[in-house]
Amino acid sequence: MPEGPEIRRAADTLEAAIQGKPLTHAWFALPALQTHAAGLVGQRIARIETRGKALLTHFSGGLTLYSHNQLYGVWRVAAAGETPQTNRVLRVRLETADRAILLYSASDIALLTPEQLAQHPFLLRVGPDVLDMALTAEQVKARLLSARFRRRQFSGLLLDQAFLAGLGNYLRVEILWQCGLAPQHNAAQLTDEQLDLLAHTLLDIPRLSYQTRGVVDEHRHHGALFSFKVFHRAGEPCERCGGIIEKNTLSSRPFYGCPGCQR
Repeated sequence: MPEGPEIRRAADTLEAAIQGKPLTHAWFALPALQTHAAGLVGQRIARIETRGKALLTHFSGGLTLYSHNQLYGVWRVAAAGETPQTNRVLRVRLETADRAILLYSASDIALLTPEQLAQHPFLLRVGPDVLDMALTAEQVKARLLSARFRRRQFSGLLLDQAFLAGLGNYLRVEILWQCGLAPQHNAAQLTDEQLDLLAHTLLDIPRLSYQTRGVVDEHRHHGALFSFKVFHRAGEPCERCGGIIEKNTLSSRPFYGCPGCQR
């Protein structure tokens, strides 16, 4: 499943294609949304917000399209009037004079008023978004030490969107390696120095991934500006201590780590 950085980059692509342009056509597969389609024509998409793995498309008339891709949903950009050949099921089409954005296969979709948006169950449950530049390491540290989270093992905590929205498995793996922490630890066991490092890294790694993953520099090893240190590298040497990276299953997800330096 895509994590916060991938969802935010997808939102950037959609915004670049359609933001600020009047809609010439709107279509929804779900019967509950079809009655709103005609009213969206002529409106503009003001912005596309992400809350972890949820995407919020805000229309100039005040409504917001909530969508969560879950496992199979995906957004695509196409030319106006074009419908790409695919086996996926089209759920949403929003079109301007020259471009269209299309949502395929997602099932968690709703068109919400501001009041409904404020009470949406998923949005009420998720924690602060790691890609929200207003979120600080000090706030993350306080969250780590809160009664709700301080005794949760990192193996599960860093997958819980109620803790910090936008985290996921590859980020969990890379954050804990960067901090030299075993996944069985919790915040209550850490020194103040370890807590500071973890709080900063919980923001730095997702933001670095958003900024650079998929961006290629031909002068760098493997090309990608964001490279995995341990994820999908089982059996390879750890570049920090030379130990061998191991793969396990933690919280029902594959976990990669170096037992030599993650203690």
